[in-house]
Order: sequence, then structure tokens, then C-alpha cells
Amino acid sequence: MFCYKTIKKIGEGTFSEVVKTQSLTDGKFYACKTMKQTINSVEQANNLREVQAMKRLSPHANIVQLHELIFDKETGTVSLICELMEMNIYEFIQGRQTPLPDSTVKQYMYQLCKSLQHLHSCGIFHRDVKPENILIKQNVLKLADFGSCRSVYSKPPHTEYISTRWYRAPECLLTDGYYSLKMDIWSAGCVFFEIMSLNPLFPGVNELDQISKIHDVLGTPDQSLLLKFKQSRAMHFNFPPRKGNGISRLIPHCSAPALSLLYQMLAYDPDERISAETALRHTFFREIRMAEKKAESLPRVSRTLGVGRTLMQNSVEHIWRPTRIGKQLRGRHARQTPLMSLNSKHVAEPLIRKNIPHYPAELPKLNLTIPGPRKSLPALSVTHQGALPAISSKKCHTQLLAKPRHESNRTDFKSYCMPSLDGKHGGY
Repeated sequence: MFCYKTIKKIGEGTFSEVVKTQSLTDGKFYACKTMKQTINSVEQANNLREVQAMKRLSPHANIVQLHELIFDKETGTVSLICELMEMNIYEFIQGRQTPLPDSTVKQYMYQLCKSLQHLHSCGIFHRDVKPENILIKQNVLKLADFGSCRSVYSKPPHTEYISTRWYRAPECLLTDGYYSLKMDIWSAGCVFFEIMSLNPLFPGVNELDQISKIHDVLGTPDQSLLLKFKQSRAMHFNFPPRKGNGISRLIPHCSAPALSLLYQMLAYDPDERISAETALRHTFFREIRMAEKKAESLPRVSRTLGVGRTLMQNSVEHIWRPTRIGKQLRGRHARQTPLMSLNSKHVAEPLIRKNIPHYPAELPKLNLTIPGPRKSLPALSVTHQGALPAISSKKCHTQLLAKPRHESNRTDFKSYCMPSLDGKHGGY
């Protein structure tokens, strides 16, 4: 820690404290998370679940990156030097009076789903997804704080009192630790609602009140699902049937695609709850996916141009093909100009042919004159570019023909000749 200068305290939790620091080596600012738990060795520090998870998940655009691990041998404390973000989602929406723009909500939720998809595909689930653990910097969102994460392959029962109560899934509340990675999706759905409405969805004051608030909105689940929960819980419970008021009444301005995704993320049954990978393909994110596909097509266009130039240089057979490809690409680039407003200097004119041999790129132009009543072949006037010789009709030499068996046929062979360009038949 002698290489870092403490600037200010950012936050403090049950197990750690976070301060803003500046590196004395490169002058950059970082977030330093110091564990309150004491560690005996460097090996034990590297084996911490949070450290192992961050190393496995990095690098990813929506996961906070670990820069350095520092172990103080004298005090036994471990500090994680991570990239510094501007604020968390809770700080971003706290005290806000007007709802966020739909585009901002869409961007943040898409990035949150991408972080969860990457997390789950790596065999880890977070177990504490909440606004305080979701960091933002301008338009970039990153998931942080992996101190509570577990492997998806670990067998239940898990710790019962995990996750912050307001974002705790029903299976965490109604079973003795029998939950899986789908609990992260429920928590993300609660965050989704909070970003849109600026208020928490289920702010229960205790466990029983938390379940009651869920039933007020979503209603009581089917008896078959409750029976499944009862089988993994020692204490029995019964809920009077109740029909929920619905989410749409709480956020009347919510669009139909957003409401559809929200209900799928907040499915009471974890087996019916949408996965992060499927959520990324939801209609709600259609515009973002289309923008990503257009952005990904730009390198493909450059590769296509490179192939076209190679063909022009190496083969006369493809003389006219690059011209057709070029016309198509010009149209595609014209439609993609808004996406390239920041870095369009090197792609705005992709088809300027620099350092390319001057091969003829198009067919010669043909001037056709059609006579009035006559139905013979039209006269062709060919405009040459100096590279091709003019074509003139020549009679075939009889010496090159095979000697006919009968002398009477000799005159027929002499009458054959090449057709002339003026449309008249010579001897046919």
C-alpha cells in the first residue's frame, strides 16, 4: 500500500471498506477494497472466493476488473485494487424526481443481463445482485462485489440468509437453502423495476413481510409450487389465496416489451424464470441487438474489400466482379453512417481505389440503334479504349478447308465467310 495514496472513503460494508486511491506509479485512480477479515498468508488471500471469481471472470466489459491484490503481512489484511467507477445504481437514482429515459434503462438492463450471462456461463452465481453492487461510469455498467458468490455446481443447501432482503428470491425465503443461479435473475428483475420507477418493488421489513409484499403484487403461487417449496423446508407454512394487483399498476408508463420481460424475470417458480441468455434475446432489447449487428458488420466490410482487391490484382477473370461488390457496399455504408460518427474517417470512403492497377472495371458502353420496320440485327458501334484491336470481317481461305470428296461441292465451301458487324449475312 506504500505505492498508493488514499484520497477519500467511498463506502463501507459488513465485511469490507472501500476507499478511493491514487497510484504513485502511474498516477491513475483506483478503488481499494480492504477486507476486515484477517488472512494468514498470500496463498490464503489468493484462494479467497471473491479473488478467484474476479480472476476467472476477467476480462469482461460488464464485470469490474481486478488490478492488483495486496497482502499486508504484519496486519494480515488483504486489499483488492479494482478499477474505479463513478457511482452505483442506488446513488444514481436516489433523490431523482423524473424517470430515466427508456434508452438509458434499456442500455443498463442489457449490460446487467450480459454480466449475469457471462457470470453463469463461467459456473458462478452472484447471490447479492442489488443497486449498491451495480456500478456505472457514464453509459457503462459493471457488476461488482463477488464476496457472496458461489459455484453453480455446489450442492444445496446453501446459506439461507443470503442476498439483501428486498432482492431475495422466493426460493431463498421459503426453502432451507435450496436455490440456484436463477435467484440472480429475480434480483435483477427487482433492480429493473427500481430503475424504471425509482422505488423498490418489495421493501419488506422482515422475512414474513417480504413474502406478503410479493404476494400483494404477484399473488400467491399455485399449490403445487408451494408443495415443492415445503418439501425442502422444515417449518411448514400456508398462505391464504390472494390475487396480486399486478406490476402494471405500479408503473403505468412501462412499455409492453419491458413489462413482458419484467414478468418473466419475476416468475415465482425458478424453473419457469427466464435465463440471462434468453433475456438478451428478448424483444425489449431488439434495437440494441440490431445496433450491435451493424457495428459488427463494419470489420466484415473491410475484409470483403480486401478480398476484392486481391482478386483484381491476381486474376483477370474477376475484372468486373469488384465493381458490383463495390456498389453494394457503398449502399450499406450509407445506411451505417450514423453508427460510425465517431470513427468514420477511415471508413467513410472505403471504395477509393488507391494503389490498384488500372484494369477496366466495367463493360464497354454499347450504343444501340434500332431500325424502323426492319427486324434484322441492330447495328453495333463499339467504342474501344485503345487496348483492343478493331474487328473486321475476313473471308475464310479455302486452302485451310479440307478437300471435298465431290468437286461439285467446292463452290459451297468457297461461299462461307465470317458475319460482318453491319447485320448482313455473308453467304448464309
